[in-house]
Amino acid sequence: MIKIATPGRICFFGDHQDYLGLPVIAGTINRYIHIKAKPIQSSFFEVNLLDFKKSIKVEFTNDPKTIKPGDYFRSGLYVLGKEGIIPNQGYSIDVSGDLPINAGLSSSSSLVIGWIRFLVQAFAKKKPITDLQIAKWAVSTEVDFFNQPGGIMDQYTISIGGLLAIDTSKKTYINLKGNLGSLLVIDSGIPKNTLGVLKDARLNAQKALEVIQKLDKSFILLDAKESDYIKYKDNLSRDLRPYWKATILNYMITKKAIKILEQNNSSQNELSELMNSHQALLSNEIQNTPEAITNQIKQGIKAGAYGSKIVGSGGGGCMVAMVNPINILNIKNAFLKAGAKDVFEVNLTN
Repeated sequence: MIKIATPGRICFFGDHQDYLGLPVIAGTINRYIHIKAKPIQSSFFEVNLLDFKKSIKVEFTNDPKTIKPGDYFRSGLYVLGKEGIIPNQGYSIDVSGDLPINAGLSSSSSLVIGWIRFLVQAFAKKKPITDLQIAKWAVSTEVDFFNQPGGIMDQYTISIGGLLAIDTSKKTYINLKGNLGSLLVIDSGIPKNTLGVLKDARLNAQKALEVIQKLDKSFILLDAKESDYIKYKDNLSRDLRPYWKATILNYMITKKAIKILEQNNSSQNELSELMNSHQALLSNEIQNTPEAITNQIKQGIKAGAYGSKIVGSGGGGCMVAMVNPINILNIKNAFLKAGAKDVFEVNLTN
């Protein structure tokens, strides 16, 4: 029996920045996708999605042209097959979890990482394979294979674990020493539109950047300053200005948060103020926060949450809140009264 548990992740700072090569801050939480695999006499995998009461048959080899969007089992097999990791034993595989699905906590990437870890453990036992390599294979499986608009944040965070600052341009990372304090995750109950929100935000941010770089060929986004928003905004059409504002100002927020979290004694007051500023840009400029979620955030902060923001690409899904542990029950109730489906405490994992 092979048992694997892969965590979900929260992006605390840098939403809608990784596809621009800008840094992000994300961490893994103690909610998981579980995989239990038992050898069977077959030339395929029997994958049992227990939470959906559904089973699928996955063949060892598949024509990449016939793999449907979102079929990460088969795309993962294809990616690892090119690396010489080829199945020769059937398994009955049970997949379950306590991670909300399609809610911004990256359940899909958690499943992809778990699937790749299973294939490596079952069919590449003698190969020294690092967490970073698994993250890269997961990006190939989930993003590159299907030409999706995401970046590398989810796969790197979940595979490596802990609280990370990820340099998405260099594809490197550092472990952060700081502490965000007590955390709540709030499931809004509103389904996400991940690919739609991501595609619109990415295209508009990239269009804005292209206009600026044509105007000023010396402009480098990684060297941007806060004043660059004002400096260039009048050269952009009205529909692109909000994305330019979010790009520059969220970059500044993330850099400030990294400096704080590099220290053991992090300032929760400063971090919560930055989180709220980040959320304001996500809501007002990228417009990825439905009105119902905006109201839930307002009610949570009114009840005593230090800071709160939507998690992931947006359009629905979950929020995270920094809270005083003494006041957790009141804050939970405030989110629930405002219409949230569920509220639960989480801890960052190592």
